[in-house]
Amino acid sequence: MSELTASGAFSDFEGRTWLNTAHQGALPLCAAAEANQAVTWKTSPFALTQEQFDGVPQRLRTNLASLLNAPSSEIVLSNSASYGLHLLAHAFPWQAGDEVIVVEGDFPSNILPWLLAEKRYEIVVRRVRPRQNVLQPDELEAALTPRTRVFCASWVHSFSGFVSDIDALGTVCQRNGVYFVINGSQGIGARLLDVSRLNAHAVASVGFKWLCGPYGTGFAWLHPTLLSLLRPVKAYWLSSLTAEDLGKEVLDVKLQDGIDVRSLDIFSTANFFNFKPFAAAVEFILQTGLRAIEGHNEALVDQFISNLDPGSYEIFSPKDPESERSTLIFFSHRDRGRNRGIYEALLRNGIYTAYRAGKIRLSPHFYNTLSDIDRTLSVLHDAL
Repeated sequence: MSELTASGAFSDFEGRTWLNTAHQGALPLCAAAEANQAVTWKTSPFALTQEQFDGVPQRLRTNLASLLNAPSSEIVLSNSASYGLHLLAHAFPWQAGDEVIVVEGDFPSNILPWLLAEKRYEIVVRRVRPRQNVLQPDELEAALTPRTRVFCASWVHSFSGFVSDIDALGTVCQRNGVYFVINGSQGIGARLLDVSRLNAHAVASVGFKWLCGPYGTGFAWLHPTLLSLLRPVKAYWLSSLTAEDLGKEVLDVKLQDGIDVRSLDIFSTANFFNFKPFAAAVEFILQTGLRAIEGHNEALVDQFISNLDPGSYEIFSPKDPESERSTLIFFSHRDRGRNRGIYEALLRNGIYTAYRAGKIRLSPHFYNTLSDIDRTLSVLHDAL
């Protein structure tokens, strides 16, 4: 992707450089316009038609399905990755003694839902410490037992930038009859994920990082094999009735038979303040092309890694593009006591990064340019 493709599609950041997409992605201007229209719908509620009310979740579900190369009947609308993971933890048909394997040191949202399920359903959550940041297939194979039902892990590790080999991990799970659940929050929108080719049963993700949606957005993809197993954990009237049904003289209220993604959605899926701009942001990602975005982001990472002074700074994320590195770069001054001051120097110069566990994290996206990277490198050099 040329640097000009995203030019004019985002704000000018008031002359600042935003390199913290792993925290929040920037909302495209086209999505901001849709958010403004949503405000108009609410300030003038007569402008909000039933067709628009119904169309908001339909449009979003369709766009997310296209993003993952999945049928829309497999997409659950949510407000976070945690929502999808909690849903699975409590809708899964547990038997006492069943096991869930999680990765020690993974992001808390991948661990907490299963810990709550452990208290409620008499299951066992086992934390496996990896040799280096993400679990390798041989480590997973060695950890499995006949009682293991679910394995949950991040695609991109939030605290290191390492990428899990989800193809190989999925093969291990498939061979052993284990359901594989992936948190894709730090990868989806920055790199291509085709669930039709994936040996996994569920992917949960936020929408406000690399997909550039509003905060409080997310989704989950569920493989039909897993979806068919889940038990109902809530009943939402709009998943089984329509607004038109409310006009009937006698309203037949009953639980629907079976389960589908609409019955698993977060309540109030016509959340037009969030889901309308989120759908537009996903459309913009699709129009730009994930392959193009991935290539552009790779060039940004290359520029930074290739030009950071190795005598003064150390990179802790994978440096080799062949090693499945991500768009998250963790680095440190060789005197780690200086990192806080360097982070603050970047901030004073209008360069926004993240300070995590004593290290500095960069997470550029396709609205960034090579000039942004060069500016960052210059400040890092001057900070010495």
